[in-house]
Amino acid sequence: MTSGFAPANCADDKPLLTIADVRAAAARFEGRIADTPFLHSETLSRLAGTELWLKFENLQFTGSFKQRGALNALMLLSEDERRRGVIAVSAGNHAQGVAYHAAQLGVPATIVMPIGTPTVKAVRTRALGAEVVLTGATFAEAAAALPALMAQRGATLIHPFDDDRVIAGQGTVALEMLRDQPNLDALVVSIGGGGLIAGVAVAARGLGRPIDVIGVQSARFPSMAAATGRWSGGIPGGATIAEGIAVASPGLRTRQYVDAFVDDVVVVAEPQIETAITLLLQIEKTLCEGAGAAGLAAILADPARFAGRRVGLILCGGNIDNRLLTAILRRQQVRDGTLFRLVVQLPDSTGMLGHLCAEIGRMGGNINTVIHDRSFLASDAKSAQVEIEVELADPLGRPAMEAQLVAQGFAVLSRPQ
Repeated sequence: MTSGFAPANCADDKPLLTIADVRAAAARFEGRIADTPFLHSETLSRLAGTELWLKFENLQFTGSFKQRGALNALMLLSEDERRRGVIAVSAGNHAQGVAYHAAQLGVPATIVMPIGTPTVKAVRTRALGAEVVLTGATFAEAAAALPALMAQRGATLIHPFDDDRVIAGQGTVALEMLRDQPNLDALVVSIGGGGLIAGVAVAARGLGRPIDVIGVQSARFPSMAAATGRWSGGIPGGATIAEGIAVASPGLRTRQYVDAFVDDVVVVAEPQIETAITLLLQIEKTLCEGAGAAGLAAILADPARFAGRRVGLILCGGNIDNRLLTAILRRQQVRDGTLFRLVVQLPDSTGMLGHLCAEIGRMGGNINTVIHDRSFLASDAKSAQVEIEVELADPLGRPAMEAQLVAQGFAVLSRPQ
């Protein structure tokens, strides 16, 4: 994703927002946005060595914090702008936030999406009341279609992040967090285009007490970290499980807020985000997308930085593809050692495969797949090679299982992961 377009109200010389603007947004949409739970996680706190508080923005109606900024921007439209409608470009959470609240307010909404957008996302956005226009092969190409569509329809752009109205709305998350826990030492916030951290930082700084505001980005899209001089490794791009923060070019306006108010921007790797998604699901029983779990990944990656501190973490979204979630959970099993493959050579005679499987079962292993080969991998005509995917509740039991197989006459050839 790239910003690729900018609203008219983000001029470089425009004064930055203050906490009064964020408070005004909160008052403006009171009762229309869920005041989501902000809860202490005893287990994750113990694991991370910090006092960790979680803000469950993944429990918003459309599954992310994006509703806040979208609604604030919509409520600030003039009557003429409401009549002519709004337009946004998004294939994810912003699309749903704009679509849902525009329908609630009776404002016509058009959402522009790339042609390759998964059908389920387009269908869901239409179901929330918006017209969906599919154009362009990429997000950048879809965004390039905005000026012509805006001119044709007279619609007002609701930018996903580079808009003060959106930034003020997103900052209401921090007001709720600091109301419930006024003595937080740090706020950890995922960054894509920067709208969320911009609003959070405005609110935090406006309260006038010391508090660190730390942004988190994926190592594949560290655009804000690079733009603010905190990263020099380039923007690798590519596929990422944190697609909600996969922004190749951060906002121009949001960068001003990051420069002014944010203490640091850190970068986390894909496996660290995968682990964080799994931990949140297993421990907190809450589903987060990659962007929503990136903050926890940052805390676990640098425990010394947060040790003994009271940290507020925003679980900013929970919209994750089911197939991706399945893959993440399986990959985490591999990292934990509870899912592994055994490669075993055995005599190619009656009953040997059954004997092998029985021994694995007797040692507590659950067999998922078996590849039995007599032709390509076997070292001789009287042998067979078997590759078995095994689940084991306790990874420490694997050496004993392998030793028992060897004792039974099987040759354990390797331990691929």
